[in-house]
Amino acid sequence: MDQVKELRERTGAGILDCKKALTDTSGDVDAAIKILREKGLAAAAKKSSRDASDGRVEVYVHPGNKVVAIVEVNCETDFVAKTDDFKKLAYDLALHVAATNPAYVNREDVPTAEVEREREILRQQNVDSGKPANIVEKIVEGRIEKFYGEIVLLEQEFVKDPSVKIKDLVQEAIAKLGENIVVRRFSRFEVGSN
Repeated sequence: MDQVKELRERTGAGILDCKKALTDTSGDVDAAIKILREKGLAAAAKKSSRDASDGRVEVYVHPGNKVVAIVEVNCETDFVAKTDDFKKLAYDLALHVAATNPAYVNREDVPTAEVEREREILRQQNVDSGKPANIVEKIVEGRIEKFYGEIVLLEQEFVKDPSVKIKDLVQEAIAKLGENIVVRRFSRFEVGSN
């Protein structure tokens, strides 16, 4: 029972799911966490088509009042929007936006022309540096992934835990709270910037 309690506290999963995961892993808590995470991510994928029209707007003001971030995070019901877990997610997202200054929420939001312009610059840099033509495209595609990781919120590494991407943080919240969650939009303001 202590293991079930620990697993439940660490994952937020139900008692029966925790018991089953521990049974399946012969009491290995870390392996049970992995099973529950995979199960939760699969459930989160199913929820992605559901309408998320409730939620909250969260504001983070950096100490010194020089940077502020506002994030709209949506869920399906006001009940979930009022939970501490949802409030913490929204706060963490606002803090992250203040720290990293992303330009877009999703990869799909990045204009094709901007991606192509970046791709052409990277291609030319690699050709100019004498890289063989057969590997230039592989290098460019790898750098484009890094480009997305710099400008797209959901592709970024979480500032509080770089081993987790923002999209994974949202997926874990979906699995834990049982509702579709969508980061709708954000804004970031900094004193003295345009």
